[in-house]
Amino acid sequence: MGVKSIANGPVTKQTVLAWGWANLVANTLIILTGGLVRLTSSGLGCPNWPTCEGTQIAPHSALGWHGAIEFSNRLLTYVLIAIAIGAVIAVWRWPAATKYQRQLVVAIAIGIPFQGIIGGITVLTELNPWVVSLHLVLSMAIVIAATAFLISVQNLEANAPRRPALIVRSAYVFLLAAIYLGTIVTGSGPHAGDADAPRNGLNPEHLSKIHAWTIWLFIILTVIAIVQLSQKSRRIGIVVLIAGLAQGSIGYIQYFTDLPIALVAAHLIGAAMLLSVTTYWVLATRPEPR
Repeated sequence: MGVKSIANGPVTKQTVLAWGWANLVANTLIILTGGLVRLTSSGLGCPNWPTCEGTQIAPHSALGWHGAIEFSNRLLTYVLIAIAIGAVIAVWRWPAATKYQRQLVVAIAIGIPFQGIIGGITVLTELNPWVVSLHLVLSMAIVIAATAFLISVQNLEANAPRRPALIVRSAYVFLLAAIYLGTIVTGSGPHAGDADAPRNGLNPEHLSKIHAWTIWLFIILTVIAIVQLSQKSRRIGIVVLIAGLAQGSIGYIQYFTDLPIALVAAHLIGAAMLLSVTTYWVLATRPEPR
């Protein structure tokens, strides 16, 4: 599935799907690795950008393992760019590609280097919590685009009765709010990326409660939608519900156990996976035309 093969050989639906999955998996993985940078206090492991320190591109031994962790996360960006370019070439050479699918892969390809720039600004502002929040939000937006692309290629979009379809969309709004609030909670807590990194000055206990309320509203609306949907859409909704309950459980456990790194990392990757499957549910339950 190399770039050379798709540039010269025939491109099939399976080829396009393979690149689509690679896009989704890689952009989900970098959310985890970026989280590990923050959780291990390696956010300033490379104190400069685009170089690591001074004129040096790679970290030297004096920067220790923090430098290695931060630099490894930077290198992963180039893997994402290569995958994004491969996906763009595949879609452009696929005879059945739609304008919408081309727009999605181009948006992802543009979003990845832009995400790298935001990461650089994060370092240059010494881990400003609002910039860190934007950094994660953009990653989640790319996950949404990658999921939408896969659903479009597999032609999984479907109509559903208007009322439950609108409830699904309402649940989605609360999920998006919960994810954003989660980034704000992080900016007020202990895992800011460096021991001396600034916090946003907000009360983490109060923010955590608001964050939990949005998840509960998401769960309640998900249950209401499941009851009203047809069997196929209901099955997807049940997967969303299980994922949401699991994600909420991890959130509560990590909160009451003083935010252990392993649980926070699981919560972070769980958020990306929950967002992806819920995006699938939303696109598979479009409101029927009036």
